[in-house]
Amino acid sequence: MNIRKIHHVAYRCKDAKETVEWYQKHLGMNFVLAIAEDQVPSTHAPDPYMHLFMDAGGGNILAFFELPNSPAMGRDPNTPDWVQHIALEVDTVEELEATKARLEATGIPVIGLTDHTIFKSIYFFDPNGHRLELAANTATPEMMQRLDDVKWDMLNEWSQTKRAPKHAAWMHEKAFAT
Repeated sequence: MNIRKIHHVAYRCKDAKETVEWYQKHLGMNFVLAIAEDQVPSTHAPDPYMHLFMDAGGGNILAFFELPNSPAMGRDPNTPDWVQHIALEVDTVEELEATKARLEATGIPVIGLTDHTIFKSIYFFDPNGHRLELAANTATPEMMQRLDDVKWDMLNEWSQTKRAPKHAAWMHEKAFAT
């Protein structure tokens, strides 16, 4: 088997129309498809839904379901807000800065510019409570090679100790050097 790409990633939304309009306005994503059914095709459960698809660039689709007959949306109370997020790539750090200014001008709180050494990002929430990250790559090929060289050692050490391995400590030294 050869996975070609992610066909779509689906999340729940509170209001399908509001979600489409928000993603169009704030992220410039095009609305590509809507599917609505009164019965779930996979389970045959009688549960009407609206399934909408947004163009996330590069053939990637971010999808949402509005489920009017289900209990209100919630979050896993045992998972911090910063863990579950949707990260989207932009071309440049300048685009991140401009987007941050534009979002804040409309009243959307933004965290960042956060320097992750190999990319910089900003964080904010959509109207459904989903945390979004916009990221611009800043890594050199050498940096990526160094990370690739230690990935298995890091994973194996983590698996045994559950403590952060220091194989890539150079990233933090660069990011926080004065």
